Amino acid sequence: MPSITYLDRPGDRVVPGVCIGSLGPVESVALFARVPVPDIRRVALDTSSRTSAALTRILCARRFAISPSFVPHAPDLSSMLAEADAALLIGDPALFANADTAGVEKIDLGAAWTDMTGLPFVWAFWAGPSGAADAAVVRLLQVSAVRGMVHSDEIADAYCEPRVEDQRLARRYLRENLRFELDDVALEGLRLFYREAGALGLAPAGGPVEFFPSPVQ
Repeated sequence: MPSITYLDRPGDRVVPGVCIGSLGPVESVALFARVPVPDIRRVALDTSSRTSAALTRILCARRFAISPSFVPHAPDLSSMLAEADAALLIGDPALFANADTAGVEKIDLGAAWTDMTGLPFVWAFWAGPSGAADAAVVRLLQVSAVRGMVHSDEIADAYCEPRVEDQRLARRYLRENLRFELDDVALEGLRLFYREAGALGLAPAGGPVEFFPSPVQ
């Protein structure tokens, strides 16, 4: 689930050790701005992700020191920038967009978060009701994640098979931009994100992050 959704689901547990995160540039979550950052007055927010939208608001307030208005919008860069000074895009539309061709600046939000905090950002993780996964299921999910990391080039190539020209970027994205370990430093970043979101009223105040039982090593 997206990391911010966990705050809406008291009693849920998180699969330990595994996430979709980043430390520094993530490439697939970015603001595309047609004006300098200090001049941004209106931001179109990709409706595909509450987590990224919340992070955008946090960074505007805490990193960029601006107070723009925000409007939800379907992920289409040209129409978003027709209505706003900057557009939040996530996923493929952000990863494969050519900012130079579009004549805009790409502001990587993973990089902005790490620059501000020194910490990773956790975008998503496996989670569910407290009885949803025992130690054996947790182990299966952890092993699946490790196997996916080992075969990331094959996964990227298969995903981009109709677009061979994108395979190199997709390989680099999975290898260098994403961070899949939910370790202590990632949890520190996650808890800080929750505090920042709560302080701005973007999500309910979060308690401790609770985990499913870990398998015996």
